[in-house]
Amino acid sequence: VVVGSGPNGLAAAIALAQQGRSVRVLEAAPTPGGGTRSAPLVREDVIHDVCSAAHPLGAGSPFFQQLPLAEHGVEWIHAPVEYAQPLDDGQAAVLFRDLDATVARLGSDEAIYRSLIGGLIDRWDDISEWVLGPPLSLPRHPISLAGFGLRGLRTADAFHSRFATTEAQALFAGAAGHSVLPFNKPFTAAFGLLFMVTAHRFGMPFVRGGSQKLADGLVSLLESIGGSVECDRPVRTSADLPPSEVVIFDTSPHTAVRVAGGRMPARTKRALRRFQHGPASFKVDFVLDGPVPWANPEVRKAGTVHVGGTYAEVAQAEQDVAAGRHAERPFLIATQPTIVDDRRAPAGIHTLWAYCHVPAGSTLDVTDRIENQIERFAPGFKEQIIGKHVIDPAWLEGYNENYVGGDIAGGAMSGTQLLMRPRIGLDPYRLADGVYMCSASTPPGAGVHGMCGYWAAKSVMEHELA
Repeated sequence: VVVGSGPNGLAAAIALAQQGRSVRVLEAAPTPGGGTRSAPLVREDVIHDVCSAAHPLGAGSPFFQQLPLAEHGVEWIHAPVEYAQPLDDGQAAVLFRDLDATVARLGSDEAIYRSLIGGLIDRWDDISEWVLGPPLSLPRHPISLAGFGLRGLRTADAFHSRFATTEAQALFAGAAGHSVLPFNKPFTAAFGLLFMVTAHRFGMPFVRGGSQKLADGLVSLLESIGGSVECDRPVRTSADLPPSEVVIFDTSPHTAVRVAGGRMPARTKRALRRFQHGPASFKVDFVLDGPVPWANPEVRKAGTVHVGGTYAEVAQAEQDVAAGRHAERPFLIATQPTIVDDRRAPAGIHTLWAYCHVPAGSTLDVTDRIENQIERFAPGFKEQIIGKHVIDPAWLEGYNENYVGGDIAGGAMSGTQLLMRPRIGLDPYRLADGVYMCSASTPPGAGVHGMCGYWAAKSVMEHELA
């Protein structure tokens, strides 16, 4: 039994069903998908991605790449520009999937960008087996990994000075901002490098028709090999679990303890209860009467837009959140899927998905701050808004109890939790005999890649079903 139908829960179920095991997935919500759901949040004829939207690690997932997802309705689509970061006076930093096209716009940083990022792109296959693997696995390519590690363990503040141009520094800032950490913390450089490298290697694609199509495709595949998914099946206590050899939780550690704590050693329960969640998110989904009027024309072609200005401005915004403050000019992660996907809205109607980080449990409405940041780089944006849906931290936790306090990343990516989550142990997925965890609260952490589920299934096969 798998509790939760997010991409990791479905990946675990598929991996086990492929080995001939009988698998049932129980989902509390009316629809499967967890963080990969889509819905008409504002009007019935316009589809929005409720949580995840752009999927560099979805397209680049070693497990998903093995699956015949196209046969089950999953189609990856790319915008002409993978991501952009608008700057004042109509300038912008722009990342294309093509490395040559990107460095051609970086002036004096062309050589250093090509050396740092291009070298990691070439060695991605060597690096990814560790980055997307269990934390204590032995790397098969230690030299390649060491080259990445020596750069990645630095703070973003220390690393960004390798670049001289405002544009290159901004590209790095937008990528590092996905860490949900202040830029003076170790390993924040790694987040920036990983997002830049995967954006070049795999792009930052959407799923045509909405992220729900990825969840639907995974469910379809699972059912085709004998598994099942049952929605409207909340698991609040152990009494809600049907009999099974193994239960795998695609949930928060706190939920696993609540449901199966009676089967866990006391030290494991103590460790899971100490698990720390990170800052929250505040999101607004906009319906617009045209594409966003970004001052820079290349930003209009970007699937993902990092809105925050210069490196220093993004760093300050994330430092504010880490200190428990709301940034006056927040760093936004935005997507504009309707520039390439005509299945989400009627002709002439566009959507914008935009969120920022806020302190955990925040109750402050920062809609105006989000709109002002977009208006700053896209004059006339506010006049195009014909509808919007606001998602605050309380809404997020009510929508998905895994999002504790509005934390969509499955736990703080700091301290020992960066590498060892949900607790320190040789096998982070195994909580007790017959009890496992596969959510983003396990390695390799947040992202729509299914690798947490894949590795949890491997652990199950090793310990329970050999």
